[in-house]
Amino acid sequence: MSEAQSIIEQRREQMFPVLAPQEIDRLRRFGNLTSFNTGDALAEIGKVSAGLAIILDGKVDVTQQDTSGHRVRIVTHEPGSFLGELAQLSGRPSLVDARAHDEVEALIIGPQKLRALLIAEAELGERIMRALILRRVGLLETGGGGPVIIGPADNSDVLRLQNFLRRNGHPHLWLDPTTDAEARVLIERFHVDGDTLPIVLCPGGQLLQNPSETALARCIGLVGPIDARRVYDVAVVGAGPAGMAAAVYAASEGLSVLVLDCRSFGGQAGASSRIENYLGFPTGITGMALMARAYNQAQKFGAEFAIPAQVVGLESSNDPDQRGFILTMKDGERVTTRSVVIAGGVRYRHLDVANVDEFEGSGVHYWASPVEGRLCSKQEVVLVGAGNSAGQAVVYLASRAAKVWLLARGGDISASMSQYLVDRIRGLANVEVQTQAVVTGLEGRDGVLEAIHWRTAKGEDVRREIHHLFLFIGADPESDWLSGSGVRLDPKGFVLTGAAAGDGSSQLATSVPGVFAIGDIRAGSIKRVAAGVGEGAQVVAALHTYLASVNHARPAVI
Repeated sequence: MSEAQSIIEQRREQMFPVLAPQEIDRLRRFGNLTSFNTGDALAEIGKVSAGLAIILDGKVDVTQQDTSGHRVRIVTHEPGSFLGELAQLSGRPSLVDARAHDEVEALIIGPQKLRALLIAEAELGERIMRALILRRVGLLETGGGGPVIIGPADNSDVLRLQNFLRRNGHPHLWLDPTTDAEARVLIERFHVDGDTLPIVLCPGGQLLQNPSETALARCIGLVGPIDARRVYDVAVVGAGPAGMAAAVYAASEGLSVLVLDCRSFGGQAGASSRIENYLGFPTGITGMALMARAYNQAQKFGAEFAIPAQVVGLESSNDPDQRGFILTMKDGERVTTRSVVIAGGVRYRHLDVANVDEFEGSGVHYWASPVEGRLCSKQEVVLVGAGNSAGQAVVYLASRAAKVWLLARGGDISASMSQYLVDRIRGLANVEVQTQAVVTGLEGRDGVLEAIHWRTAKGEDVRREIHHLFLFIGADPESDWLSGSGVRLDPKGFVLTGAAAGDGSSQLATSVPGVFAIGDIRAGSIKRVAAGVGEGAQVVAALHTYLASVNHARPAVI
């Protein structure tokens, strides 16, 4: 069997298109002519470049450095081709090195002008955008240009950092020192004690020891300081399907948008292995792919993102000349905005078993991604849950695990799971469904799960030596940060809107004028991806009405 082709081999023409002279002439109004001498850097890993570079004369070599320190050439750009990937769209650090092979003249298009180009020149913009996305996919495929994580495969912090980078669409490499000689060399080079793993080597050369997601994000330039002087038209708190839709539609209609999320874009939908009942995707699509498209689309229209950034407080602005709100971040940073859309999701419910916290991240998981799929390959696993997310995870895990035990507390999974998933699960030979089953205990030591106990519908106690437990047992709203804001909640902590909040102006308006709620966190909402996207689109009309009422009018696009 031949080896699978890389995406560069499969789609080279789309990744590296050559623009015709007349097409370049149409783009000249967006950029500035710049000359480079032989050996000059047009882009450097870990540094923010000037923007997209359309090569007019000369050649540019694009390279990466592998873990052994060797320089690997990706492509040589010649006249008519362009240098850049998604980092140039958002103004983030470059993931590749690019140097002038000889004397080079290029048209440099900065991030803001690039976004204008993508909209104004639709046909050319589509080709350029496709190339930028495919180039990022290529970097994700190789891990090139991103940080290097060094630590054992079953280390909970290794899994935490891998999932953070994967769900934020950022390339990275992982090296296991127990099996990889290069990893051991790096540990020795930096004089790292094995007990302090994992370590992360950032592209700029910085070494981090078991960093937080925020520390890692700042090291690789994924998130930077928030401009406290900037006043946004709308701040969207939460980057799940509802928040992403609000960002796309609001930004496309000319509103200045900042999206904040404490984890990653995509929310729970981003962790779905495959969504098959979303309109327009008859063969299904992974949650990550769907949300990555929305993320790129929002950036195309000018929405800004601060991820990870945890909002801990909401208060009204005291400025008498500027009605608005102040959002306070966990690190003390503040965001000023004229309106707020609460699209924050929910936190996963924990199993009611005494020692479950000991195994979280290494043996107890709340989503099923390729990272977890690799860990449990050809092993038995237990999954608890009976909703659509649980069904999608079962189908995914069954393709990797030796056997999946699906434990449902209810009497029939058909009562809470879409029929297409129920039918698929029934057709999987390596899945055993046990209804009215309850996990009663976990065994293990030093954070390693060794066995799971559960009770069957007949009252029998089962013990199996299983090292991975997946929990899909629902979630609770993350609304603690709204305490003292005046935003009314229902007894379960979901945000009240419309008539229930005492505001008849909009179905999505909260008890505080100018603050809206959409998606899973809104009381009474339908907990589905499509419903969240619909509310994200719907709230933009309410935003226009509110901003116009307080003299911050922007023309709505009808």
